[in-house]
Amino acid sequence: MSEVTSTQDSYDLIVLGGGSGGIAAAKEAQNLGAKVCLLDYVTPSPRGNKWGLGGTCVNVGCIPKKFMHHASILGDSIVDAQYYGWEIPESKNISLNWETLRKAIHDHIKSVNWLIRVDLRDRKIEYINGFGVFVDANTISTVAKGVERKLVGKYILIAIGGRPRYPDIPGAMEYGITSDDIFFLKNPPGKTLVVGASYIALESAGFLNGLGYNATIMMRSVPLRGFDRQMAEIIKTELEDRGVSFLKKCLPTNIEKLDDDKLKVTWKNDSDEVFSDNFDTVLFAIGRMAKTKELELENAGVKVAADGDKIDVVNEQTNVPNIYAVGDVLYKKPELTPVAILAGKLLAKRLFSNSTQNMDYDTIPTTVFTPLEYGSVGMSEERAIERFGEDSLEIYHGYYKPTEFFIPQRSYRNCYLKIITKREGDQYVLGMHFIGPNAGEVIQGFAAAMRLCLTYKDLVDTIGIHPTIAEEFIRLSITKRSGKDPNPSACCN
Repeated sequence: MSEVTSTQDSYDLIVLGGGSGGIAAAKEAQNLGAKVCLLDYVTPSPRGNKWGLGGTCVNVGCIPKKFMHHASILGDSIVDAQYYGWEIPESKNISLNWETLRKAIHDHIKSVNWLIRVDLRDRKIEYINGFGVFVDANTISTVAKGVERKLVGKYILIAIGGRPRYPDIPGAMEYGITSDDIFFLKNPPGKTLVVGASYIALESAGFLNGLGYNATIMMRSVPLRGFDRQMAEIIKTELEDRGVSFLKKCLPTNIEKLDDDKLKVTWKNDSDEVFSDNFDTVLFAIGRMAKTKELELENAGVKVAADGDKIDVVNEQTNVPNIYAVGDVLYKKPELTPVAILAGKLLAKRLFSNSTQNMDYDTIPTTVFTPLEYGSVGMSEERAIERFGEDSLEIYHGYYKPTEFFIPQRSYRNCYLKIITKREGDQYVLGMHFIGPNAGEVIQGFAAAMRLCLTYKDLVDTIGIHPTIAEEFIRLSITKRSGKDPNPSACCN
């Protein structure tokens, strides 16, 4: 065995993790004159999949998910197009080529990986494709090609993100996959069981169903925990309307591989009744964990939170003054790419340009990219009631029919929106929730307005762009308190 040699270098900032938050912090710090080193290493998934720079979002998260989502929506558009006069030969025989879609997605991701690497090089941010561990509060050790490098940093940022969890049942890791693997499948997923009720679970089942594959969701409790309950149930109903099956209050107990390569899944419900069925693919989407134990945090004195793997912070600062953390590694913070990016940028500004601006973890917009999207910003109805009391709130709501749904006569029963406001004065807006086409695009602009203290009066005084679905927010006039029918009556009134 060759002897390991050692070198040592010093930096203003050492970033552990090459995902969205880490890269954003590294680039902002470099812009402000800091000497920066960024380490990134992807441990292969149990199925052997790994990827390049960019973290979960670029490689196995937001980007490939959105492509899959868009591909499934295009399938709907092909059907709708015929009602608008487009003649599509042999439309009944239209099907998806999984390999074409997979290759197109991975070609794009590889180009992004390369562009990120070139950008780091051009900015003179040192990139090390290696895993770093703490030696002490200022020192990171990494080994590559037989050489140990000790990196000394004035500040160290932990931005290693998270990886999917597996259930502790026989066959789970041997035969199941996660979001780390679904976009790498060389063969179509076929009949798929999605275990979990997170947004990743619902999004995956949604695009698989839209691409023509049988999808079943097995959930232990409720869908989209942490989101507005009414909106979550509507999304579940929409998926059921599209043909996604739900196994409610169920947990898997065993997975075994059969002679025909099918996967036999056994599960039980909350009454301990036992069931089984065969699937081609089993996808686990039961949450994510931060692999902080591998960082040897104890050498630096960094403490983890009660759950055992995530880090509790105050303004991104850990209990060790010069060590910080951003992104999915944080305890009880949103696991969202834009949140990590902004937190990383603001942290770099505080460290290297005397800024005092802290990250605001309230009023964060997000979208669940199910076939009918769900966009939200601000409080859920449950949180608003808990904080202010039901009598202090006014909740405006309504169903609507997108113009594009009229000619194909598509169902609008799940197109719904609501605004949660304070009841007094001009009615300060606490939360906005929207289910419908392009919900992500719709909610983004309203998120900016909410940061500027949007009121219900501001909304109704705004001129709408007609006919759009975004204008439905400014047309809302029916309150839950009134008990009036929230279904649409006409197009332009």
